[in-house]
Amino acid sequence: MSTFWSLYVTVLTLGTIFGLTWLLLSTRKGQRAEATEETVGHSFDGIEEYDNPLPKWWFMLFVATIIFSLGYLVLYPGLGNWTGILPGYAYLDNDKKTEFSDGQVGWTGVHEWEKELVRADARFGPIFAKFAAMPIEEVAKDPQALKMGGRLFASNCSVCHGSDAKGAYGFPNLTDADWRWGGEPETIKTSIMGGRHAVMPGWGEVVGEQGVRDVSAYVLTKLDGRTLPADAKADPVAGQKIFAANCVACHGPEGKGTPAMGAPDLSHPGAFIYGSSFAQLQQTIRYGRQGQMPAQAAIQGNDKVHLLAAYVYSLSHGEKTEEAK
Repeated sequence: MSTFWSLYVTVLTLGTIFGLTWLLLSTRKGQRAEATEETVGHSFDGIEEYDNPLPKWWFMLFVATIIFSLGYLVLYPGLGNWTGILPGYAYLDNDKKTEFSDGQVGWTGVHEWEKELVRADARFGPIFAKFAAMPIEEVAKDPQALKMGGRLFASNCSVCHGSDAKGAYGFPNLTDADWRWGGEPETIKTSIMGGRHAVMPGWGEVVGEQGVRDVSAYVLTKLDGRTLPADAKADPVAGQKIFAANCVACHGPEGKGTPAMGAPDLSHPGAFIYGSSFAQLQQTIRYGRQGQMPAQAAIQGNDKVHLLAAYVYSLSHGEKTEEAK
């Protein structure tokens, strides 16, 4: 911080404290010491306020907060470049494994988060490493591992997939058998580690509006086995031809999907994370879709992702124990 801004913060902080001190003391002058029946001269809804002084204990509480604030600013940084008088710590090395020792004078909040991570890794790292050395299928059967994986999921994944992992609009259900990129243990881990970016191109300008309706009708009736709305004005037979010419490269000739490309199986209800109604299918085919699964490798690391993968795998493969729920 530059000298100017350091002085600016210092003057503003101390000026505020001293200004409040002056206001507190000046309002005590001229106040009567004893209680009175005299009011301040106005009323609201029939309620009148007595002109009595502030209780002494309340006044002393204000004084105590001012003294505390000055003591805090002496010990900790809060006055520009002043670092406080508490002992500080040396910075972390790049590998984030150096133990902390007394170094610079003056406590600082810089790198406090990293310090907490190092302490947590030292305490819980061996537990994560133990499970990371086990096959995902075995980890998925361990109650302690599932409990840990469930907490990791709640902290990092539930915002998109829901606390029950059953997904939401645009986010897949992780508790069923429908997997865009594959539901094998290592494939799930790969998805979490590196993330996924799925792209469904828009076909509206290629096949036209009638083509969009026809393809939607084909997917709805022939692949997913549902009934076409009476006012659809679409031909599933024509849609099948368009599908064969444009869609089989990703979804396959029978619409069963291609996990290597993230193309979903259109014969399963779980494939339609953006909605499965006739209107929603048209919207998807007309404009396309893009889904982004963020990579967790740099955030969680291999060992934690291994636990996450085991937890996600357990959601659709067998029942969790009561302890892990």
